[in-house]
Amino acid sequence: MSEEEKEGSCDVTSDSSGLLGVHLSSDHDTEDEVSDQELPLPPDLDWLDELTEEDDGECDFKVGADYGKKRSYAETARMFKLRRNLDQLDSFHQQKEHDVLKAREALNLCCQNIKSLLEQRDNLEDEIEQQKAADNSVAVFRLRAQHKNLCQKLRSEEELEGHINTELKQLELELSKVELELGKFSSLRQEVQEEERVFQILKAQKAATRLQQEREAGQNLQLKMQHLRDKQSAMMRKEEQESQKKFEESQAHRKTAAKYLKQSTRRIHQQEAEKEQQNQQLLEKRIQAVESLKSNIAAAQETLRVQQIRVKANAQKKEKQQRQLKESLQTQDITSIKHMYQQKKQEEIKQKQLEFKERQQSKKGEIVAKMLQEEQLVMSSKRHQAKMPKPSTADRLPSPGKARENLLHYLDPSPPSPTEERATVQSRQFSDTSRSSSASSNDEDAEDTTQQEVDHQRLTDSLAEPEFCGLWDQNYKMLPNEKTAVVQTKVQVEEPALACGKPSVPAKKGHGKELKTAPFTSKPEVILFKDFEVGQTYKKKIVLTNVGYTTNHCKLLGMCTRLTDFVSINFESPGFLSAGMSCELQAVFQPMINEDMDGHILFTSGAGSFSVPVRCTTKKCELEVDSQLLDFGSHVVGQTISRTITLMNKGALGTLFSLDTSTCLIPETHYVQTPLPVPAVICQETNDQSTTSSSQNSSTSTSMSTSTSTDTGEIQPQPDRQEPAEATQNEKSNEGTEAVGGARLLTVVEAQADESVQDSSDISLGNVQDGEIGPFQSIKLEVVFTPTVPGEAKLGFLIKFSHPSSKPIPVQVRGIAVSIPVWVIQPNIDLKICMFDCLYQDTITVQSRASTALKVTFEVCPEMRKHMDIVPKTGFIQAQSSFNAQLRFLPRLSLSKDVTTCFDSDTGVLEVPAEVQVAGQVQPVHLTVHAVVTSSDLQFESTEVDFGYCSIFQSVKSSVRLTNMSLLPQDFGFLDAPEFIEVQPNDGFGTLLPQETLQIDLIFSPSKVKDYNFQLHCKSGINRDFLLSCRAVGVRPPLELSHSLVKFGATALGDHSTAVLYLINPQTSRNQSKPPVTAVAKDALTPVAPRLFSFVLPKKCSHVSIAPSTGRLLPGEKCLVQVTFRPKLLEQEIKREVIRLHQQARLLRERELNLIKEQEENSKKKKSSAKRRNSKMSDEQNTYEQSESPKPDDLQQGSEQYEKARTSLLYSYTQRYNEHIVPCFISDGDPPEEDRQAQPTWSPFNALYLKLQCPVVRPALMVTSDNGQTIVDFRRVSVGETMIKRFTVQNISDESLQMRTSVLDTLGPFSILNALRVIRPGGKRTLVLAFSPAEEKKHCEILEINTTKMSLELTLCGEGVFPTVTSSHPGGLLDFGYVFEKERISQVVQLRNSSVVEVGFRTLLASLSLSRPQDGVDTVDILLGSYTDSQVQPTVGTQNYSGLSVFSVVPGEGSIAPGQSQNVTITFQPDHPSVNYSDKLTIELMNKSKVCVMDLKGAASSQHMYLHGGDVLTVPIESLLPPLPAAPGEKGIPVLVTLCARSSGGAVIPAVRELQVGCVCTTQHSKKSGEFSWDDVGSLQEQGFSVEPSKGAVESGQICTITVTWTPQSGYKPYDVVQTCVSLTLRGDERYIYKVTLMALVSYSAE
Repeated sequence: MSEEEKEGSCDVTSDSSGLLGVHLSSDHDTEDEVSDQELPLPPDLDWLDELTEEDDGECDFKVGADYGKKRSYAETARMFKLRRNLDQLDSFHQQKEHDVLKAREALNLCCQNIKSLLEQRDNLEDEIEQQKAADNSVAVFRLRAQHKNLCQKLRSEEELEGHINTELKQLELELSKVELELGKFSSLRQEVQEEERVFQILKAQKAATRLQQEREAGQNLQLKMQHLRDKQSAMMRKEEQESQKKFEESQAHRKTAAKYLKQSTRRIHQQEAEKEQQNQQLLEKRIQAVESLKSNIAAAQETLRVQQIRVKANAQKKEKQQRQLKESLQTQDITSIKHMYQQKKQEEIKQKQLEFKERQQSKKGEIVAKMLQEEQLVMSSKRHQAKMPKPSTADRLPSPGKARENLLHYLDPSPPSPTEERATVQSRQFSDTSRSSSASSNDEDAEDTTQQEVDHQRLTDSLAEPEFCGLWDQNYKMLPNEKTAVVQTKVQVEEPALACGKPSVPAKKGHGKELKTAPFTSKPEVILFKDFEVGQTYKKKIVLTNVGYTTNHCKLLGMCTRLTDFVSINFESPGFLSAGMSCELQAVFQPMINEDMDGHILFTSGAGSFSVPVRCTTKKCELEVDSQLLDFGSHVVGQTISRTITLMNKGALGTLFSLDTSTCLIPETHYVQTPLPVPAVICQETNDQSTTSSSQNSSTSTSMSTSTSTDTGEIQPQPDRQEPAEATQNEKSNEGTEAVGGARLLTVVEAQADESVQDSSDISLGNVQDGEIGPFQSIKLEVVFTPTVPGEAKLGFLIKFSHPSSKPIPVQVRGIAVSIPVWVIQPNIDLKICMFDCLYQDTITVQSRASTALKVTFEVCPEMRKHMDIVPKTGFIQAQSSFNAQLRFLPRLSLSKDVTTCFDSDTGVLEVPAEVQVAGQVQPVHLTVHAVVTSSDLQFESTEVDFGYCSIFQSVKSSVRLTNMSLLPQDFGFLDAPEFIEVQPNDGFGTLLPQETLQIDLIFSPSKVKDYNFQLHCKSGINRDFLLSCRAVGVRPPLELSHSLVKFGATALGDHSTAVLYLINPQTSRNQSKPPVTAVAKDALTPVAPRLFSFVLPKKCSHVSIAPSTGRLLPGEKCLVQVTFRPKLLEQEIKREVIRLHQQARLLRERELNLIKEQEENSKKKKSSAKRRNSKMSDEQNTYEQSESPKPDDLQQGSEQYEKARTSLLYSYTQRYNEHIVPCFISDGDPPEEDRQAQPTWSPFNALYLKLQCPVVRPALMVTSDNGQTIVDFRRVSVGETMIKRFTVQNISDESLQMRTSVLDTLGPFSILNALRVIRPGGKRTLVLAFSPAEEKKHCEILEINTTKMSLELTLCGEGVFPTVTSSHPGGLLDFGYVFEKERISQVVQLRNSSVVEVGFRTLLASLSLSRPQDGVDTVDILLGSYTDSQVQPTVGTQNYSGLSVFSVVPGEGSIAPGQSQNVTITFQPDHPSVNYSDKLTIELMNKSKVCVMDLKGAASSQHMYLHGGDVLTVPIESLLPPLPAAPGEKGIPVLVTLCARSSGGAVIPAVRELQVGCVCTTQHSKKSGEFSWDDVGSLQEQGFSVEPSKGAVESGQICTITVTWTPQSGYKPYDVVQTCVSLTLRGDERYIYKVTLMALVSYSAE
């Protein structure tokens, strides 16, 4: 087929392919467009763009002979599109095949259902005929209904069968169409495959071309690197020339330095005589010091021995006391362990206090030392500033060292230790050096005169002296250096040349903080000039940083005398530097002598002096070898083996080396040149051990160092000091054994020398045996081993160097020569740890040095042939070659029985000997196989796990222990576990270490009600299977929980979280599922019945409440269950915290008492005051010791200790997490009907379990009022009254909180009186709550305080009580009668509270009220004359002239306790005569209810006798005007009495009036009684008036009533008024006459 036809065939698309969604095209139409313009590639073909670009970029890319054309982008894209479309068509074909198969399966299933339904219908029809024959109409109707239902199912199945047949035919038709399409594109598929093959070939050729290009690029890179190396070598040669030039310059500088050295040498010779004398004196002083030290040591030893004896005696005494105390405690039934533990704790506390005192004393001494040192530095700086101090003045001043000694002696009178003596000497040296250096001046003459005195003083006090001190004391001109033109800061000549010792930096304080380090730090910390050359100039830059806390300055003092002439400092003072700021300085080093130098650059600052160390080191040789022991191992005679030793020089100075083998000694003896006091036997043993074992190289090096030190004559320092007597004895014993030991040692050395010469003939050195090693170079030294005789060969030689400071390096060489022609390269084969029934292999390599081929045979121990073999057993090894055999080891479980000699069954160690038999060789080659055989078992603790009965709504966990019995780690995994079992941890997979036991948790969650019997398969890493049998019974409880897991949110203490779930009884009496169950699970099923449930909270679950906890559910019902979590602090935690706080306070108190005691002991006041303070302290201590720690049982909630402990726990509370499982037990039904009081039966299989996850966090709010109680109880409050209480909360969180409250009942009695605002951290807020009951009942509400972090619940409760208060006076009129003016009279009214609450009351007088007048009476109307109605009386009558109230009540207000009484006293005290005194008293409670209302009335008289009664002649309120004067000639007091008789039924009822005559009781008059009498009584009788009595006597304070009666006389005319006047005389202290006018008339008006 041509290409055009192929392309055209791809354009053919059928309707079916269009339906299938697959479109195949050859892109022939778009090929021209692609050639003209580029089209974007799809995302999955982006890499084709790179391939096309690479093809276009390389014109020389060609295909082979068969593929000569270059592929275009369109062809490649067309190939991938065709492949994608063909793949889609294939997948569509597969899908259609799958649909056809699925439809056929459904058709078969439908046919089977129809067949079964037909059989059931036939059986049903037969049964109907049988029931008709039996005349059972009920069964016939039931069977006919079933037959009808079955026929309907059959019809539906037949309809389904027809539908499936139609669908199957349609699918088969579509499948045929797809297969037809596949056949059409078969040729296109072949073409695509061919194009893909061509594409892969093109890709391979492209990769080959890329590889060639990479190789060319690598070659070019190598050429560039070679060129770079040549350039570097040229630069190194140039540097060597420059270094040679510098060396010549340094030689010239050295000659100049030698001239000045000679001058300083002459000066030294002049001072030698004086120095010798000073040295003699110093030596004598040291001898005396040593003698005193010996005596002090002896005394200290004696003191120590006495102290040890005393300590032992005290310990024995203490043990005896403890035993006695223990016995006494046991007799008293007291726990001795607890008592001893408390005593031990007290002793530990006392010991810590003593240690604290010691540290305090030591730090006091350090502080004093630092203060003295600072004073010393200040004094030295002052002396430096002085130009020329007089020597006599300096001699008279006390030295700071002596002052420091005196102060230390004052602080601590004990003798100073040797360390302190050395410190004192050093401080003296420093002060003397400072003092001596301060004597220098610019004047050379003065320097010559004082130089001898200064040097004499320096030599007397210090032994440390520079070698050339005279050269640098003079002015020295530095050589000019043209390369470094730096402006240097010259040190003034007046500044002293300070000593090289580093001064200690005193501790300073900045802003209250103590600086324990230098005020400035330098970077670098040490100025190091390493490997310097004389004549060169070296520069270093140093940065000084202020590390103090304040602003500081830095000033350069100078260099130490050692480096003054070599190091110069370029430093400009920066002024004041803030903390953290830095400054720079430059150190220039110009060496003139070739030796190491150390010194310091000294600075001063505001915080003290400090220094920067300077270290200058010359070039040195640092030589070493990579190995001092060279072991050739075993080699055959005739071979030549060469090894190399690397000699390395890590220093900057080169040297000559040479290899010396003239001594021919091994390292243990070839350095010994002088006899040692060691027996020859010991030396011989050491020599043998070092020869046979290569693991004792350390002892070899030790012996070499010992011999070297002995040869040079140095004294080795001993770790322990010996007494002089012991040292003398050791010297004598060494002298005695020196001769014998020396002779023996020389004999051993000579014998070893001869042996080493003979052994070393086979070992020789290479061609390089001497030469020069430059700085930082390494040289390879060759050692050749040519064995000629079988045996061991040794050689020892020294690498010596020309540099005097480089010590020789010993090297030992050894090798072993063997003569066996065939040997095993690895004679010991270690298979490590092996498991039973596992195959292990290793290779055995046999080497032959023979010149002909040999036959070898491998033989294994006969006992091991079942477990181990070597393949092949026989073979031929060629000449001068090797032969490999395979060792196979398969240990079986019968290994312990089969092998008894080479296997230890207890430890598992296996050691198998094997032989290699060589033809023609008498001695076989032995080899040994080592292994440790262990088991591969994984063992379960129990072989069967019984989960028991498990609810299908719950999970049951059972644990089993899995142990690895092997000595190797083993992987394990539980595979193919059922879906209802879960294995943890890590889903049943893990690794067990050797002999490790792991607990495996099996979680069983049944899904059905049945018996479960299954096995768990645990596979090990070597595919071993271990079975674990499990069994369980799945049951279904009659009740269900909507949620079995409750996860509470993070709940704060005092807050609460609530979760709601449902308890459901899913069983119904009408429709109950009856799944098939087994005999075991049958017991768990119960009939449909009401169920009783009960949630039982565990003891540790006290913070959780469930409502309702019990109940009864009918079938089909559900019950809402509310679970509330209220975390709170436990009482036990609070009590433990109380005890802890008490103990802490006790410790603090003891520390305070100890500090007070120390202060009392150290104080030097008067004895009397000290005694008083000691007695006071002892009293306080005794009283404190008597206070015992509180007992937990005695603590009461709400106490001060309880509240402190609760607050402490809330502040330090950390997050906690608890889990609780609450069981819900379900009954089997109701109690029996016969006895409803009987307990129903409960089945353990019907229990449900509710899991609670309860996280607790620290609260954000804490209640601080009422001891932390959240219940605000107003208790009983009277109805109508208001009680206010305050509730305070504190914010103990780290954030500000905005408080909000819930809404209280608007019609309720509780209310909040203040607003809530933001509480900042640590702040408090007070809520003002009010309770105003309006009804007589109990009230309770919940108030929630909400924040973003928690909610705090407050319970507000109170009871409203109606108050019941009674009065002894029923109310109404309370008449005080007549009182003499300016006197008082009182009456008492008793109030009794018969209610259960305290009741408040108050008394109100109308005269004191602001709302006068009252009761509608207008005072102005009365004054104007409208007072004709005598019944109208004002509430408040006449008042006192003084302004005080006439009536007073005590108390004005108060409260009456429940069941108690209160007396109210009412006092009447007028100040002028009047009969119109009146007032109104109201006694009411705080809720405005009135107890009683009383009208107070009284009269005041200025006379002893008075008359009361008659008609009112004046207004009831006194006028503001003065009273009118009486008429002239009128005598007596007028009184009007009106009598009105009534006519009823023709009869007249006489009129009767009463008058009262009284005698005022007073102390002002002597007469106690009075008399009265009527005048002209007969005239009254004539007019019908009668008076009874007409006269009489009245006692003091008594009243006599006079009755006046009028009876009309015959002849009385109606409506006439009968009037007469009569006198009434009253006799008391004085005589009073009343003119009584009697007026009478008859009233005929009807009643």
